[in-house]
Amino acid sequence: MRLYCATTNPGKLREFIDLAGNVELLPNFEDIDAPEEAGSTFEENAAAKAIYYSAFGDGLLFVDDSGLEVEALGGAPGIYSARYAGPNATDEANNLLLVQNMRGQTNRNARFVCVVALALSGKLIQTFRGEVKGELLDEPRGTNGFGYDPLFFYPPFGASFGEVDAERKAQVSHRAQALRAMRAYLDEMKLLDP
Repeated sequence: MRLYCATTNPGKLREFIDLAGNVELLPNFEDIDAPEEAGSTFEENAAAKAIYYSAFGDGLLFVDDSGLEVEALGGAPGIYSARYAGPNATDEANNLLLVQNMRGQTNRNARFVCVVALALSGKLIQTFRGEVKGELLDEPRGTNGFGYDPLFFYPPFGASFGEVDAERKAQVSHRAQALRAMRAYLDEMKLLDP
């Protein structure tokens, strides 16, 4: 069976291909209207998107829902991470708003969360979750990665995710954890074509 993904985020697509192995973007994905993300958790949003998009393909399909949860902001931006600064917000706008909202905060604890949902023909098969804890910087550092990576300081690396290369980030990242769990499940269940 083939493995498809659905994402409009080029950074995520690169990570999907690097981490999940033989994966393809869902054919005609750009012609399919996006579903509304009405869930209140990463799990709900990932599952709803996977169920929806899997009806358009002839194989397994996965999507992720991921974001940054900041302790001092009560878990925000959370499921709204991609649109924190408004609809169609850029990474720069989201980062700038987060820096502004964190001014004067002494609690810098944050975590990246990723939930990958796997579906087939409009039915959810399973979800896989990954998390990585770190601290928020006062200003972006590094130009690697995407999203909030330049603001996310990972103490064991002594660097932000924006300062390390993709290979090093993939050792610990939330998305890598979730995708590795999915890949292990697919291998164990022998669901993919050899």
